[in-house]
Amino acid sequence: MRIAHWADLHLGFRAYHRVTQRGANVREADVADAFRQAVARTVELRPDLVLVAGDVFHTVRPSNTAIAEAFRQFSLLAERLPGVPVVMIAGNHDSPRSAETGNILHLFREIEGVRVVADECRAVHLPGIDASILCLPHVSLSGGEETRIEPEPGARHNLLMLHGTIGGDVAERKLRYVSEYGGAIVPDTDIGPERWDYVALGHYHICTDLAPNMWYAGGIERTSTNIWMEKEEKGFLLFDTETGTAEFQPVRTRPVVDLPRLDARGLSPAEVDESIHAAVSRVPEGIRGKLVRMVVGDIPRAVVRELNHRRIREWKAEALHFHLDARPPEVRRRSGSAAPVRRQTLQEQVSAFLTSDWQIRDPIVKTDRLVNLGTEYVDRTGEG
Repeated sequence: MRIAHWADLHLGFRAYHRVTQRGANVREADVADAFRQAVARTVELRPDLVLVAGDVFHTVRPSNTAIAEAFRQFSLLAERLPGVPVVMIAGNHDSPRSAETGNILHLFREIEGVRVVADECRAVHLPGIDASILCLPHVSLSGGEETRIEPEPGARHNLLMLHGTIGGDVAERKLRYVSEYGGAIVPDTDIGPERWDYVALGHYHICTDLAPNMWYAGGIERTSTNIWMEKEEKGFLLFDTETGTAEFQPVRTRPVVDLPRLDARGLSPAEVDESIHAAVSRVPEGIRGKLVRMVVGDIPRAVVRELNHRRIREWKAEALHFHLDARPPEVRRRSGSAAPVRRQTLQEQVSAFLTSDWQIRDPIVKTDRLVNLGTEYVDRTGEG
């Protein structure tokens, strides 16, 4: 069996307040374009099954434009691959907190051949290809109830699909950073990949294998909290259960340029300006329309104020997003009886306050998400 494994589409994602000629957010249009490419490439590959491992939409209540585009593309997929089942689960981004709200993914049940599992853990049986897919959407893993993760006896192909963070030694070594907060943690010992023909994972945005037959497909565009960590190509996977091999299928995305870090210790404003200008000038084909970051470390605020901000504004206008990440020197304080210690950054102070000093009484407030938002707002302030 050949399986197309999609994950973390994040349709409707928006950022940077730039719009297309039609008035759509540029990044939302980028994500929609990547999705259309994934659909077209999947039609060319003609797999036996399509798995969508959660976070189809970026928000619980996506825009009408995002909903319409998703419905068109899934309908097109069903039309051009008749008889090929599509099974999707809900991730943390497209799962409402209240059961009364209803899940937008149920809309896709109206398309022939599309199966949706949004809430409970259940197996989807596909007699036509003699396969059983055990589906674990975000809600089934985050509710605190014990979930049995067992293959279906008698099925020729046993597949597992879940949206969450895998815990264990292998995952700790391979998952480089937290690309998304809010995901349920599933120990790798609960899965046992050797018991399955394939394990399709969603939530982590970089294509990564945790076993020869257990993969995160990664996102189709850069929509995570730290896009600068995602230098690899974006796309989806094609897995062959007969050969046990996974083939990455890239899609075209907006270029991201993370310029070499500059240490500004001891440099004058003019020297810093010249170094930044040289780095920007070396970008192949320029920075027009790209996502660009320049980290400048050890730079006092007085020096930042004296930089050529007119030229920086020109770069911001030329690129889709130009982030001059100016980081002040680390301040070390001394006490009479102890060794020097590093003073916490503002982000670290916010994180410490939210996790230890402030007692959260409302159970609906998730600490990890709160910390992520707090530090993100601090970063945005510094960026502004």
